[in-house]
Amino acid sequence: MAVYKRGKVWWYKFTWNGEKIRESTKHANKRIAEQIEAAHKTSLAKGEVNIRERVKVPTLREFSTEFEKAIETQCAEKPRTVEFYVSRVRLLLASELADRTLDEIDEGAIEKYRQTRAATLSRRKKTLSAGSVNRELATLRRLLRLAYEWKVINRVPRIKLLRGEKNRESTLPHDREAAYLAALPGPLTDVATLLLDTGLRLGEALSLDWAQVRLEPAEGARYGYLTVLSGKAKSSKSRNVPLSARVVSVLRQWEPRRNGLVFHRADGKPLQASLLGQQQSRVRAALKFPTDFVLHSLRHTFGTRLGEAGADAFTIMRLMGHSTVTVSQRYVHPSPEAVELAFGRLMALNLQKVGTNMGTVKQSEPMEIQQHL
Repeated sequence: MAVYKRGKVWWYKFTWNGEKIRESTKHANKRIAEQIEAAHKTSLAKGEVNIRERVKVPTLREFSTEFEKAIETQCAEKPRTVEFYVSRVRLLLASELADRTLDEIDEGAIEKYRQTRAATLSRRKKTLSAGSVNRELATLRRLLRLAYEWKVINRVPRIKLLRGEKNRESTLPHDREAAYLAALPGPLTDVATLLLDTGLRLGEALSLDWAQVRLEPAEGARYGYLTVLSGKAKSSKSRNVPLSARVVSVLRQWEPRRNGLVFHRADGKPLQASLLGQQQSRVRAALKFPTDFVLHSLRHTFGTRLGEAGADAFTIMRLMGHSTVTVSQRYVHPSPEAVELAFGRLMALNLQKVGTNMGTVKQSEPMEIQQHL
């Protein structure tokens, strides 16, 4: 050890890789000074072989604040998404995972959480649905992935979702459409008509600005259109959606304002999605529609009708702004007639290209071909 005293304080000096190191320990105790010198040398040695001091891993509760800040920044234009994640984080913090460090939240801890939540009763005294539990697990997964990206943890545990989650498959039957739209109050009628004929998400409709709307068809086109500038996925953004005649009629009723948001309250402020959802719930109950028939079901109705009209999955994907064609494929259900029509077109094309010999291939041809192989 090379410690020496200057006044009442011990210093140390040594040479490391040709560099002279000299620092004050700021202590009057020689033994402590020697320990400080040794610690400095150890730190230098670890750095030389790329060993880093282990950083304390935060608990879920401690990291949740950073996660919420990140979500608020990443989803600044989507307040409902921010609200969604914040509410799910609150549920996670009410569990035993809250005070575990992030690296202690492994597959075993997650499985225990899954089982506990699956057996938990809701306010209606029913066990939580698979969908509700899965939204909590998805939030935990996103939080842990963020921690991994920030190098807070060195792995993300595998998170299995519960099976049996029900998708909201309700659609609006054609024969009940008029009664449904007539029962909706105020602006919701117009918003619902837009959702039904364009397949927009509710958030996309409520953020629609007049600068995104073109009521008159462009040159060579048959329909006016609107341009979606923001959406749930990258593929949702900057997509053009044609406007039906009745949507054009609806928009013309709002046209005198012709600046800012298309749909708004009487005082010019944005319509609230939560209020529209409550109004929808009351109409649904009055008309005795299925409980899973929500405003988003109108978007599902649009996709289903596109599929029934013969649209292919890629067209549906483009109009609805799906992230992958796999999502769009669920709307495509070819009827036997559509299959035969497609096959008939194939035969007609083959006949045109190959000629009339298609149906009169000689039996000896396969043998002749074989002899040449």
